[in-house]
Amino acid sequence: MTNQIKRNYLEIKSINELVDSKKPAINLILNKVNPPDFQLNKFFYKEIGKKHKWVDRLVWSDRKWSDYLNSSNVRTYVLKQSEDLVGFFEQIFYKDKLECEIAYFGILEEYFGKKFGAYLLSEAIKKSFYDGSKRVWVHTCSLDHKHALKNYLSRGMKIYKSEIINL
Repeated sequence: MTNQIKRNYLEIKSINELVDSKKPAINLILNKVNPPDFQLNKFFYKEIGKKHKWVDRLVWSDRKWSDYLNSSNVRTYVLKQSEDLVGFFEQIFYKDKLECEIAYFGILEEYFGKKFGAYLLSEAIKKSFYDGSKRVWVHTCSLDHKHALKNYLSRGMKIYKSEIINL
């Protein structure tokens, strides 16, 4: 029996297309991680990804994590509620194309259902455009959170490509 995964690629080409989600709590703080901290990214990757089969980076050495995150085209932002970690996103900028990929995005399970994901995605899109991108894109698949695709579409992103992957 073959398992099939559906992957959707989504994009937004103007900040004017963004359906913004307002901050759902006053004590939410979004900060760029500077200097990069591979342990923080690794933590989010493992914690958020464990239910969604994020496995590619599990074999990365600390050196590979560090080299990746210290690249000038990679940025990480972390969302906190007061001092508690809530979620994160990683951006990869393609300066030659004026594009930004939201490479990884998610919130910790204990914060589900509080509109934090909608707010965090809005901020990821805004920051991408504010940093000079003319297009922001992401991909999601049927292994991701059940509301992931809905969140991307609700923020104004449009599907531009879909594919079925056989495992």
